[in-house]
Amino acid sequence: MEITVERVANGGWCVGRHEGRVVFVRHALPGERVRVEVTEETTRFLRADAVEIIEPSPDRVVPPCPYAGPGRCGGCDWQHAALPAQRRMKAEVVAEQLRRLAGVDRKVVVEEVPGAPDGLGWRTRVRFAARPDGALGLRRHRSHEIEPVDACLIAHPGVEEVGVERKNWRGAESVEVIASSAGDRAVVVRPKGRKAVEVPDLDAPAAVLADHGRGRTEAIRGRGAVRERVAGREFRVTGSGFWQVHPGAAEALLRAVVEMGAPRPGEWALDLYCGAGLFAAALAEAVGPDGGVLGVESDPGAVRDARRNLRDLPHARVERGRVETALDRLGIERADLVVVDPPRTGLGRAVTDRIAGLQAGRIVYVSCDPATLARDIAWLGERGYSLTGLRAFDVFPMTAHIECVALLAAS
Repeated sequence: MEITVERVANGGWCVGRHEGRVVFVRHALPGERVRVEVTEETTRFLRADAVEIIEPSPDRVVPPCPYAGPGRCGGCDWQHAALPAQRRMKAEVVAEQLRRLAGVDRKVVVEEVPGAPDGLGWRTRVRFAARPDGALGLRRHRSHEIEPVDACLIAHPGVEEVGVERKNWRGAESVEVIASSAGDRAVVVRPKGRKAVEVPDLDAPAAVLADHGRGRTEAIRGRGAVRERVAGREFRVTGSGFWQVHPGAAEALLRAVVEMGAPRPGEWALDLYCGAGLFAAALAEAVGPDGGVLGVESDPGAVRDARRNLRDLPHARVERGRVETALDRLGIERADLVVVDPPRTGLGRAVTDRIAGLQAGRIVYVSCDPATLARDIAWLGERGYSLTGLRAFDVFPMTAHIECVALLAAS
């Protein structure tokens, strides 16, 4: 069918209509007239791929990656859009989610982050899926099917130098390659069941780790962790532990959190979902020895890393647990400043209520999903918090993902 694309939607889609039904389209841009092929039908809407561009947008470009396009690799959403257009669309998505879910009308500007001037070569952590024959690739959109690739254009050069895509990994379920800001490289192999994986010769030196699941990582060759350097500090991150994948993201987000949260000497601050301790370290330096910082993290490996990374800051401590139960268990009743960096699912009602009960003057919310961010802002609004600051960062070029830092202040 032919449709006219109206606007951008969350998740890398654009929206059109056909005979009154909403059609969510990939590989299109707002304003285009396209021929689409339906990929999924529900009672309320259709999903489709644009397979022919009849009237192109002036923002359309030729995708730089040969694996981008309908039915191909699902890793990128916007390779067919110029970078300024990508950022405008992301800004529109964030603004629309805030307006629709939180009742907040705010102009959003998406900031470029240093480290990927052309939108390529930025991803410092890439997880490839392995086919039964040992070939590596990336999954197609909304599919378990694997698109074999011999190179990924958004992967950091340090990742591509290892050359895992051009090797055979029979017996593996996935192979992750990490290139850290300190120059470390690591390959994390997850075996398929109990199968043995024979590690091939790599094109560049790298530690090799086996990921046995549930936080159990075994160093096969070299160290079991990589080093990351941010704002004059060094952080250890074990195996596949969480770290921002854009080379400029950790620095940009850290600055935004500190500037917006404005921690002061002597304050009591919480860093919830603290990971390896990036924000907790900066908070501890700011509040000083007369203040205190508590980090809460559920992943055991991240807790070990965070405790090591904060060992020179005795007024900062990290406790393992789920945020929704840890604050009660630890008897936390108040805070001056709360920083949260939850997973894509956001905080949820129970955690927003518990955090609001701490009566902190400021809450800094780091989010990778504008929909759950807007939902949680609405719930915090019911408890007396208003959105007073928002910054959005393009730390995932060529994709629909975006990172936001929001400041909520108590009324």
